Amino acid sequence: MASIGQIVSPTSGNDALSRAQQRAALVPDCLVEAKRIANTVIAGWHGRRKRGIGENFWQFRPYTDGESLSRIDWRRSARDDHTYIRDHEWEAAHTIWLWADMSPSMMYKSTYGNASKESRALVIMLALAEILARSGERIGCPGIMEPISARNAAERLATALMHTPLTGGLPETAMIRGWSDIVLIGDFLDDADNVMARLGPLARRGLSGHVVEIADPAEETFPYSGRTQFTDPETGSQLVAGRAESVREDYQRAYLARRDSLGQSLRHLGWSFVTHRTDHLASEALVAVHTHLSGMPAKATHGGQL
Repeated sequence: MASIGQIVSPTSGNDALSRAQQRAALVPDCLVEAKRIANTVIAGWHGRRKRGIGENFWQFRPYTDGESLSRIDWRRSARDDHTYIRDHEWEAAHTIWLWADMSPSMMYKSTYGNASKESRALVIMLALAEILARSGERIGCPGIMEPISARNAAERLATALMHTPLTGGLPETAMIRGWSDIVLIGDFLDDADNVMARLGPLARRGLSGHVVEIADPAEETFPYSGRTQFTDPETGSQLVAGRAESVREDYQRAYLARRDSLGQSLRHLGWSFVTHRTDHLASEALVAVHTHLSGMPAKATHGGQL
C-alpha cells in the first residue's frame, strides 16, 4: 500500500516478472515456517467460542426485537425485569477469509527486523490457515482461492499464492457473501480515512474483521541521521533529508497518529486491530488473532455487526 514516510525499499518492485518470481520462491519457505509456528500454538479448538448453533451454553444476553421468541430463556428472565436470550456456542464450520498485502512496500526489511514485512505477513496468514483448517473451518482468500474445508488448506492456499498475478492495495470482496470473518494483514500505510472508506462497507455487510498491521521496527523508531535518501516503493518518488534526525519526532508523531486513528475507527466498527513488529515472534501475532477469532474482541459500538 502507498506509504507515509516509507523507508527506502531494498528492491525497486518495477519488474513485475522478477517480483512474481521472488514471491513464488518465498512462499514455500513461509509455508514451512508457518507450519512450525502453528505447531507451537493451539492446534485447533472444540467450539469457536462464538454464539451460534450448538449444544453447549455460551451466554445470556438481552432479547432484541425481531428475534425468535423460542430462544428466550424464561427462567432467567423471571429473575428481573429484563428478557434474556440463551446463546449456544458456535460449533459449525465457518468461513474465514485470509488476505495478505503483497504490494511493494511490504518487501521492506531493515537491519532491525527479523524478516521482511511480506514474509512475516505470509507466515501469519499460512499459519492461521493451518490452525483453522485443523479445526474444520472453511478457508478462502479474496480473489485468489474460493473457500475450502480441507486439512491441506494451507498448502493449497500457498500454491494459489504462487500462481496469482501481483496485486496491490486492499482485496476485492464482491465474492464474499453471507456471514463470515475476514483477516487482513498488511502495513496499512495509506491514510486511515482512505483505508476505512474501503473497510467500513464490509462491516456494514455483516463481516467480522480482524486487521493485523505489520511494521518494521525502523518504521516506528526512525533510527536515521545525517544525509539520508528515502524512496517510496509504490511510486518511486524520492526525498532527501540533509539531517534525518531533525524530522524524527514529526515523523513518529505522524506515523503513530495514523495508527491510532485506524485502530480507533476499526474498534468503533467492532473489528479487532493488532499491531506486530517484525523483530517480535510471529507467534505473538498469531495468538492475538486466534484469540479474536475465538470470540474475544469488544462489541461493535456503531456501524458494524459481530
